Amino acid sequence: MKTRFGASQEAAKTLAIQALAFIAEDEHHLAAFLSATGLTSQGIRQAASQPDFLAGVLDHMLSDERLLMAFAGRAGINPAALAKARRALGGQWERDTP
Repeated sequence: MKTRFGASQEAAKTLAIQALAFIAEDEHHLAAFLSATGLTSQGIRQAASQPDFLAGVLDHMLSDERLLMAFAGRAGINPAALAKARRALGGQWERDTP
């Protein structure tokens, strides 16, 4: 049975961090994330300090149904919890471009 997920901002941040860790565990997922964001693996640390970065992580997860379902299955949550978490974070992450 899937666990319920509250949509508080702190819970949403925690879920987004878990999603980022899940992405980073797999070379294919990480490469797709880096390609989509334009970041380097070293750039993730800098980007993570930006308030809306975690919202961007959830946006990425929500844009890939296979990734979303794999993460939700591993985390034991309903996939809709990520959309709720995304709404709880608000904002929109945009990478600074030189």
